[in-house]
Amino acid sequence: MSEARVHIIVEGLVQGVGFRWFVARHAESLNLQGFVKNLYNGNVEIDATGDRSLLEELIKQIKVGPRSARVTNLKVEWKDPASSDSTRGLHGFEIR
Repeated sequence: MSEARVHIIVEGLVQGVGFRWFVARHAESLNLQGFVKNLYNGNVEIDATGDRSLLEELIKQIKVGPRSARVTNLKVEWKDPASSDSTRGLHGFEIR
């Protein structure tokens, strides 16, 4: 198992469509730690830590999104899992 961390900005019609709940549900089913939150500009931010192959599976799910969402772009940045101040101490996945 290779521990990894990914920071994702999701662009498109992703607020007010159950997107954060969708992400949290999939992240929890993959046993990932982190958070998802709406940004003021209409995008959604995701920061997740876990096994790299499981994070890649989450990214595949995010590209599709819930039925009512329309994802137009993903900005994916892989980070050092040890540097995760924003996810340190989190157990599970939270909606902020």
